[in-house]
Amino acid sequence: MVKGRIHSIETFGTVDGPGIRYIVFTQGCPLRCRYCHNRDTWDPNLGKETTAEEIIEDALKYKTFFDSSGGGITISGGEATSQPEFIEDVFRLAKENNLHTCLDTNGIVDIQKIMGVLKYMDLILLDIKHMNPEKSRWLTGVSSEKAIKLAKDLDKLDIPVWIRHVLIPGISDDRENLIKLAELIKSLSNVQKFEFLPYHTMGKQKWLDLGKEYTLEDVPDATDEDVAKAKSIFSEVGVYI
Repeated sequence: MVKGRIHSIETFGTVDGPGIRYIVFTQGCPLRCRYCHNRDTWDPNLGKETTAEEIIEDALKYKTFFDSSGGGITISGGEATSQPEFIEDVFRLAKENNLHTCLDTNGIVDIQKIMGVLKYMDLILLDIKHMNPEKSRWLTGVSSEKAIKLAKDLDKLDIPVWIRHVLIPGISDDRENLIKLAELIKSLSNVQKFEFLPYHTMGKQKWLDLGKEYTLEDVPDATDEDVAKAKSIFSEVGVYI
């Protein structure tokens, strides 16, 4: 029996996929995003050990709400693909119980590692941090090249995707980045939705509680005007949000 480590569970989530969702936040992440609002999920040795059976047994308590809203189960993180065997088990059992399945990933994974997971997927939420590999490395510790490749691979497999991008003033909202991101989205046929996630500092306190320096201290929260400007750049490429 494969066991996994999870950070927490949200039973009535509404932002990580369609409808009302049971969201499992896994423990462990290979990225080191400077703005991470789940800083306490990085260490893969922390969290609660559990099984897929325990997850699904609990999730099924809320199935009526999922069915009536078009919801289901989402596995997020941390980075869920750091535990591929565990999440494959969860999604397999979810499909056996007629639950809509959704994976929230940063895409920093080789597709071969998660082929067993993908056969159970109804939807993938793919977070692309920055189109420029070097700026992505500064922002997250990892180049964005794998995430971009995964987006193209998922398109070939015709797996529905929502792409999301954290809009950070002065860091990820520059015209060049947004143009390249819009061009990528326009080139894919499987993208059902795109979302700008406005940067905020609500996770800062977790860094401080852990005794860690929050290096984006001077970066302001993204405003409605910032989002509107980004959307207008997308529209120039023919991507309308």
